[in-house]
Amino acid sequence: MSTTTTAGPVTGTVGASYTRVEGLEKVTGAARYAGDVPAAELAHGWLVLSTVARGRIRSVESDPVRGMPGVLAVLHHGNAPRVDGNYIGMLGRPDPIVEVFQHDRVPFVGWPVALVVAETTEQAREAAEALVVRYDEEPHDVAFSAGHAGIYTPDGDGMLVEKGDLAAELAASVHVVDAEYTTPEEHHGTMEPHAAMARWDGGRLEVVDSNQGSMWVAQELAKLFSLDPASVRVRSEHIGGAFGSKGVRVHQILAVMAATVLDRPVRVVMTRRQMFSLVGYRSPTAQRVRLGADADGRLRALDHQAHSLTSTVHEFVEASAGFGRPMYAADAHRSVNRVVRLDVPTPTFMRAPGEAPGSFALESALDELAERCGMDPIALRARNEPDVGPVSGLPFGSRNLLACFDEGARRFGWADRDPRPGVRREGRWLLGTGTAAATFPVIVAPSTAAVTAEADGTFTVRIGASDVGTGARTALTLLAAEALDVAGERVHVRIGDSDFGPAAISGGSMGTRSWGWAVTAAGRDLREQLALGGDIPPQGITVRSDTSAAVGSLTQKERHSFGAQFAEVAVDVTTGEVRVRRMLGVFAAGRIVNPLTARSQFVGGMIWGLSMALHEEAIRDQATGGHVGADLAGYHFAANADVPLIEADWVDDPDADDPVGIKGIGEIGIVGAAAAVANAVWHATGVRHRHLPIRPDRVLSAGAPAEGDGDA
Repeated sequence: MSTTTTAGPVTGTVGASYTRVEGLEKVTGAARYAGDVPAAELAHGWLVLSTVARGRIRSVESDPVRGMPGVLAVLHHGNAPRVDGNYIGMLGRPDPIVEVFQHDRVPFVGWPVALVVAETTEQAREAAEALVVRYDEEPHDVAFSAGHAGIYTPDGDGMLVEKGDLAAELAASVHVVDAEYTTPEEHHGTMEPHAAMARWDGGRLEVVDSNQGSMWVAQELAKLFSLDPASVRVRSEHIGGAFGSKGVRVHQILAVMAATVLDRPVRVVMTRRQMFSLVGYRSPTAQRVRLGADADGRLRALDHQAHSLTSTVHEFVEASAGFGRPMYAADAHRSVNRVVRLDVPTPTFMRAPGEAPGSFALESALDELAERCGMDPIALRARNEPDVGPVSGLPFGSRNLLACFDEGARRFGWADRDPRPGVRREGRWLLGTGTAAATFPVIVAPSTAAVTAEADGTFTVRIGASDVGTGARTALTLLAAEALDVAGERVHVRIGDSDFGPAAISGGSMGTRSWGWAVTAAGRDLREQLALGGDIPPQGITVRSDTSAAVGSLTQKERHSFGAQFAEVAVDVTTGEVRVRRMLGVFAAGRIVNPLTARSQFVGGMIWGLSMALHEEAIRDQATGGHVGADLAGYHFAANADVPLIEADWVDDPDADDPVGIKGIGEIGIVGAAAAVANAVWHATGVRHRHLPIRPDRVLSAGAPAEGDGDA
């Protein structure tokens, strides 16, 4: 349950709440996703994945399968088209999983080893399940720990940051917290599985796909298959969630391969189980946090060491240690990210990568320090509020974290809180409240947009944006209407087509900020042109914008969204069950374009944080290297019954030097939410849970501390 403001039809006023422009299509089933778009003579591909964690493919026994009803082809490393896996893509060199079917190596359970293509989905699946693949198996290692012998600090920016004499400041501190916090492997679980259809039309490759950037995917496919970029078009009408998982994946590549071999349209749709190994996930983390403070709570030392895993084929780092760098002033600071290569699939970006697990560790440690100092947790954070970036030394564009805490504390009733743990009780339920801070960086990327004044008095916006469920279409409609000074119903926004030109991906909370800048620039220029007078020709008048130069000239500052998370929990002392009774998040996130969809984003992130705290945990079998329960029955997350009253709101957050004002809100809702819940569990029980999720068995085995602070 969440609170919202009253919604109405779009009128073009930014800052008021409006229902989604595509909402009717979605609730009536008219919205078409990648797996829904029809095509004549469409064939269907079904993936076959490896059952061993490390080794080589000895044979793919495809002859019996090719004779099964409807089977058109069996692609594998011995017969698939060749690709160029050495190109430099938008995010650097891509995960070598895109070099699918290019060799006989198997680096993890769930690696693609074959694609069966047939006339129907049922025929393809039956044949794929009958296909025999034999392996030469090798010993594997999937055991993650901070003490793994192979752990290392990667090269690159942001992996290690140091300031001051950490050892000296820790030694001089009156209060010291030194604890390890862990988070498990977590998965995206998007409502819409990954799907792509590929076909050749007059020498041009057309792909209908579910992704976070149509131009991104088009450019990568062109490089991978050595094609002229102009000969590749990727379209994405509607997308049922992404969270970082819908980039360039094997389903698009294999659809293109099969369409090329068969010279007919081919669609590949992943199953839920296949998504657990093929679309990325959040690495488990083991984090050590050391905090040193004076008697009055002023930080002398902040040390955050974060460990995560990656695959043997591609380095991806869950940079959890970066969370604290813009947060708290300390005389000495060290934050380092370390990683170990294991025989597992490659992790990837997942809602608030780094910040989500990093905030759990550091914001839990801050709560522990507040207890040691005998201070209120909010007062401790205020004591260590920085004037400039604590590590960078740069000024903040705007920083209204304390305003979030002030408003949140007032609305949550924080002043009435008894700080002693384990003293509030209702029958068998122990009650507690907790809080935590949130932050996420403000990112922007160059984008192009075109706005056309049509002869009928309407306006058409074209931009290669991707609406992954956030309400981007609606936000861009409102921004365009404002720039044109017209009612929103006169604006029609078209997105999700690589033919519309380069645009930022939907990731890093940069989408609306980046696209909105381009749309606003084009809309204003068009309005000025129309003000000069003259008739609009039948083909309309189009103005295009490119924000590359403007993005490059932004003043260098620390720009972030901030927030304060509050949670109240009840803990059943007989069963160990933890129930979140209410949550409140108050955010400082720049200009809010559409309060209705913005609040939905904040609340959605907070629900995910609740789920992270209490439910989500993917288990990997050490013997086989694969998942236990790789489906939505075995991988638990918060259901409707787990979600209480959740409120999200925001404070004014102007940045006078920012030409856009929009900060981005897709990720910050999850940041700090799990820590707020965990801190509330400590307040309820007197036991500190440093390892997520806080399952009933962990609550029961931890018991209650005999004296002082317990931990679990």
